[in-house]
Amino acid sequence: MRSLSIILGAALVVVTGPASAADKIDFVKDIQPVLEFNCVACHREGYAKGKLRLDVKSEAFKHAEAIVPGSPDKSLVYTSTIVPKDDENLMPPEKKGGPMPKETTDLLKNWILQGANWPDGITLSPKKVESDSGGNDPETVEAIHKMILAKMDVKTEAGMKTHTNTIPGSRVHYVMVAIPSGEFVMGSPASEKDRKSEEGPQHKVKIDPFWMGQTEVTWNEFEAFMYVDEERKYNKEIKTDAAMDKVSDAVARPTKPYVEMSFGMGKDGYPAISMTQHAANKYCQWLSAKTGQFYRLPTEAEWEYACRAGTTTTYSWGDDPLKVDEYAWYEKNSDFKYQKVGKKKPNPWGLYDMHGNVAEWCLDQYEPTYDKFKAAVTVDPWIKATTPYPHVARGGSWDDTTEKLRSAARRHSDPSWKQQDPQLPKSIWYLTDAQFLGFRIVRPLKVPPPEDLAKYWTSGVERE
Repeated sequence: MRSLSIILGAALVVVTGPASAADKIDFVKDIQPVLEFNCVACHREGYAKGKLRLDVKSEAFKHAEAIVPGSPDKSLVYTSTIVPKDDENLMPPEKKGGPMPKETTDLLKNWILQGANWPDGITLSPKKVESDSGGNDPETVEAIHKMILAKMDVKTEAGMKTHTNTIPGSRVHYVMVAIPSGEFVMGSPASEKDRKSEEGPQHKVKIDPFWMGQTEVTWNEFEAFMYVDEERKYNKEIKTDAAMDKVSDAVARPTKPYVEMSFGMGKDGYPAISMTQHAANKYCQWLSAKTGQFYRLPTEAEWEYACRAGTTTTYSWGDDPLKVDEYAWYEKNSDFKYQKVGKKKPNPWGLYDMHGNVAEWCLDQYEPTYDKFKAAVTVDPWIKATTPYPHVARGGSWDDTTEKLRSAARRHSDPSWKQQDPQLPKSIWYLTDAQFLGFRIVRPLKVPPPEDLAKYWTSGVERE
């Protein structure tokens, strides 16, 4: 029994797939991720713990008890994963996330039952679960909060003005538009053409003042966060605050994307797309650390309030959909791709592309109705995320019809937005199949305490 402890020595990764013995197990799709994330780091050339290697087929089958084709109950690769939780031989051990879910151990069992097919020529490499923890620690959040308070130059709504900022250490600019506090009726009336039931019932909402990005976040801005080299290439010529750099460097950043993320649609001046809500949240945390100003995603209520800009009509320009070409990129004028930001007319508050171009992430968990808002007036509502799906996106996109561009129109995230993601587990940073999706940032006038800052930047439900 002692030999059990040599198998599967790395962190737990949950992989789901065929669960019955009748389903054909695909080694590359179903088994390779389990071994690469959980086993190969300790069992490969130069790191053959217990004289066992699981990086190549010939070495894996040398160990007489590791993989016995047709007999999972005699194969340590399987039996070591199903021992009791408190068994010292459990792999991965409890402290590293074990035991594996039954769906994953069933994959191993059924693969071995089916003969443990391992195609020739496949060499496994150790993989690590994408990190999302950077910046979540109280020390980093507290440090960012102190910088925000120290740099707070506007403390009253009367002092709020539209202004242009530069990301420190770069030549990248962005504009923040002052949005006044106020009340509005959220949702659409039953009489509105193309209305969906999810847009009601209408309810009054009171919103505190904030600044909002004049446009969607562009690739120029987002790649400074995505790629450390992009941020550092100006370091020798543009002086930055070393203390602030140290704090921003502690914030988790996306892993290298596995495809070209603009999908050939353009980058300079174009909206960044296909990031998860988690990636958008972390960008806000990173930008907060870089600038000393508190940034986050808008709540769904803030987004609709800013989109309407004091209007009560179907669109911020009125009720006539025939005027859409003046204000939005959508299905019929986008040339089948997103367009540069800020090229259409803005809404009454000076915000561009609130209708169309790319849909935009909000902070909220999606709920199918507004039934929970029963108060006469709801103040700054935010439905905090408790599950990986669905979350709210607003505004419609270059690929949508006019009905999806309405001020009250809603959409929500879905696992299909990652359908073609080749990684297992799926990326916490990228949405391969959501080329219609981006985001814009807000900066509230009111700065919350440190413990609440972390809730805006890390929802805790990033993994599926």
